[in-house]
Amino acid sequence: MILAGDIGGTKTQLGLFEIERDSLSVIRKAVFPSQNYSGLDQIITEFLVDLEQTVTAACFGVAGPVIDGNCTTTNLPWVVNSSRLAGQLSLGTVTLLNDLEAIGYGVPLLEPHQICVLNEGEHVPGNCGIIAAGTGLGEAGLFWDGERHIPSASEGGHVDFAPRDEIEIELLRFMFKKFDRVSVERIVSGPGLLLIYEFLRDSGYGSESETIAARFAEQDPSSVISAAALTGECPLSVRALDLFTGMYGATAGNLALTLMATGGIYIAGGIAPKVIEKLQDGTFLRAFTDKGRFSALLSKIPVLVVLNDEVPLLGAARVAAGMHR
Repeated sequence: MILAGDIGGTKTQLGLFEIERDSLSVIRKAVFPSQNYSGLDQIITEFLVDLEQTVTAACFGVAGPVIDGNCTTTNLPWVVNSSRLAGQLSLGTVTLLNDLEAIGYGVPLLEPHQICVLNEGEHVPGNCGIIAAGTGLGEAGLFWDGERHIPSASEGGHVDFAPRDEIEIELLRFMFKKFDRVSVERIVSGPGLLLIYEFLRDSGYGSESETIAARFAEQDPSSVISAAALTGECPLSVRALDLFTGMYGATAGNLALTLMATGGIYIAGGIAPKVIEKLQDGTFLRAFTDKGRFSALLSKIPVLVVLNDEVPLLGAARVAAGMHR
C-alpha cells in the first residue's frame, strides 16, 4: 500500500494506491483544509485511522523548498520532516519532493483530455518547464537527457518581479508600499490577483461596485474577481484579470527562456483551469511570446494547461512506487 500526498497552502490531498499491472490504482483519497491542522502528521493520522493494510512506501509533494528531507512550507506555518514522518508510518524512509517536482513526475500520467493546448508549437525533444499559480507561484524544470525527462525543483516563483510597461511600473510602486521586496509570486498568484484589483481601484483605473465589495466579505476575493471578470459583470475585475493573465504569460515565457524549454511549458496550479477561457483569448500567449529577438523561438514552444488538479498527488505516488526510473 502506497501513501502519497500533495501539501499546499490551502488544501492537502492524500491518497492510498496499489500497483496493478504496472499502473497505479487508487484505493482511497481525501482533501483536507490545510489551515485547520497543525501539521501533516495530524492529517495523516486522521486519514489512516481505520486502515487495516500496512503502508509500505510514502512520498509527499510539499509547497516549499525541500532541503535534506526538511521543508518549512512557504504559505503555511508547517515544518515537514521526512524522518519524523518515517517514524510515524513505521517506514525506513519517506520521500519529500517540492510540489512542482511532484507535478513533473505526474505529467507522464496525464490523459489527452486532461490537457488543454494553448499553443501547438513545434514538438521538438528537449527540456520542458512547469509553472503553477495558486496560493503561491511554483516553477520547475523537466530536463531532457535524451531518453526521458528528469524533474528538477526550483523556487523560481520567488525571483524579482520585472514590470514590462508603465502600468506595471505603477503596480510595482504600489506593491513597494506593502512589501520590502516584490517577488513575482506576490503578483502572479491568487492573493496577487486581489492586489492587482486593489491597485487599479486605488489608482483610479476603475471604481468598485458595491455588489463586488459585498461578495468579498463572504467569498474568496480572488475567486470573486475572476468570476466577475469572466462574465464581464465588473469592468474593474475584467481589467485586473487581463493584467494578471499578461503577467502570468510573461513569467511563463521567462521560464521557457531560462530552461530553453523547446519541449513545452505546462501551466498547472489551481487558477489556470478556472480561467481557461481567459487563457485562450490570446492575452497569455501574446505576453509569453513578446520577447524581442526571441519572439520567434517562443512562438514555436508548445504551451499546455494541466486540467487535472491531482497530478502532483499522482506524481508523488509514482515516486513512492518506484515507477519513475
